[in-house]
Amino acid sequence: MELFERPGVKTTGEGEKAVLLHVRSRTDESPEALDEFVELARSAGAAIESVLVVTRTQFDARTLIGSGKAEELRQEVEARGASLVIVNHDLSPSQERNLEKLLGCRVLDRAGLILDIFAQRARSHEGKLQVELAQLQHLSTRLVRGWTHLERQKGGIGLRGPGETQLETDRRLVAVRINQLKKRLEKVRAQRQEGRKGRQRAEVPTVALVGYTNAGKSTLFNRLTEAGVYAADQLFATLDATLRRVELPQGGAMVLADTVGFIADLPHELVAAFRSTLEETREADLLLHVIDAQSEGREERITEVESVLAQIGADEVPVLEVYNKIDLMGREPRIEVDEEGRPRRVWISAAKGLGLDLLIEAIEACLAEEIVRLDVSLTPAEARLRARLYAEGAITSERMDEEGGWHLGLRLPAVRWNQLLAHEPGLRLALDR
Repeated sequence: MELFERPGVKTTGEGEKAVLLHVRSRTDESPEALDEFVELARSAGAAIESVLVVTRTQFDARTLIGSGKAEELRQEVEARGASLVIVNHDLSPSQERNLEKLLGCRVLDRAGLILDIFAQRARSHEGKLQVELAQLQHLSTRLVRGWTHLERQKGGIGLRGPGETQLETDRRLVAVRINQLKKRLEKVRAQRQEGRKGRQRAEVPTVALVGYTNAGKSTLFNRLTEAGVYAADQLFATLDATLRRVELPQGGAMVLADTVGFIADLPHELVAAFRSTLEETREADLLLHVIDAQSEGREERITEVESVLAQIGADEVPVLEVYNKIDLMGREPRIEVDEEGRPRRVWISAAKGLGLDLLIEAIEACLAEEIVRLDVSLTPAEARLRARLYAEGAITSERMDEEGGWHLGLRLPAVRWNQLLAHEPGLRLALDR
């Protein structure tokens, strides 16, 4: 076990005294992984006393790190007077309980740490509901026999817990609250869906900003929209999806969506709870993948973002990569194109406002290419398909013929057109008429 005493790692202040345990499974791990962990703990408000690093090829079923390393960790906790240990790895409920019993203090794993940060940063009603749902879903896996809060209740007169009855009560109350939150979020999801249909009917494409946390998405959003959205050099500064209309130089407009940042090992509970927010990403016409160009772990972070996009079903949406923070690298703004001349990457600095004209140019080129315009004829028996096209906001004109059929003008993003063709066989037949 290595003890890291890096300059600036310790923090003063009124946060809870914490010892950080960074567990890595390979020796060639990016050094940014440790820096990110420290920054996560800082973002949660911890007063970091020390940072310990353990390399394991196999994880111990009881304590994750083995009894010997766990004893070293206990001695460090005791020496530092810490009341909290934060582990940069997911812990099973039993591992968490075993470590708490051995160390004599609270233990928080990576998922719990990220959930805590989200709870602090949530501002909107929807964001708070989403975070509470994620926390309760995470907590529900910890509600097992011998849960630590029951042991604490045994400590004094009037504080003795009723045992299994209390556990059953906890489970029932948590389950009831989870169902309530899901119903409320389903209403929010329906409202968002109606908003998207309205934008589709108005033929306004949606462009969503995605990327690793702290890549500069909100700063870029503010540059393009002058919206004044909160932006800071910290992890998860933005939790709530914000949408703004942006007029384009060549005519027309787009709706730009700023979304929550991704991170390595993003808790599954968060992905599930933020479904309605992340649908803005899945239903977008174009994704702007904002990348911290000067980050040493750039490629790993790109892979993490692509992994989350695949989880939420957004991996088929067209992507334009935006390499941000070129001012820190001494590079000039530029557009990179593929073999067919389509924009693939744009190098910019959102903070300095460099290359934004090139970015808008690239966005317009991508949107123009990804729109499908065509005419189809439907018979009276295909009224359901006509209703589906209206629901998609795809119909721009309609004329009825003498037989009661319809001649429709369609306009919609290529990604939605391909999805419709895959799920509506009748549409392909209509094209062949």
